[in-house]
Amino acid sequence: MDEESLEEWARRREERRARARGKLRAVPLGPGRGAHVDPQSPRVIEEYDGTQWVAVGIVADLAAAKAVLYPLQPAPERPTEWDRPPLAPGRGRHRRTAPAEDGSAETS
Repeated sequence: MDEESLEEWARRREERRARARGKLRAVPLGPGRGAHVDPQSPRVIEEYDGTQWVAVGIVADLAAAKAVLYPLQPAPERPTEWDRPPLAPGRGRHRRTAPAEDGSAETS
């Protein structure tokens, strides 16, 4: 079996710690560790600094903790109508025809 060198292991460990650095989590201050147990209990917000979790703040409940951990992202801007390429002339294979064009519309 091939064993990796200590240098390889240390490099992988440091890469893993660097990816996790700055990650946030919310820990309930009441009894139990699950978020579903007591959603109204206060939570401490912790940040991983590469070796340990450090407390950075306290929030009132689960909803406030989620607002800190998962901030709203701005909605992607939709292109305006003139940014889209124009349709080619003709009816096209998958285009719907207007009732006046297909001749099946009945007039009363």
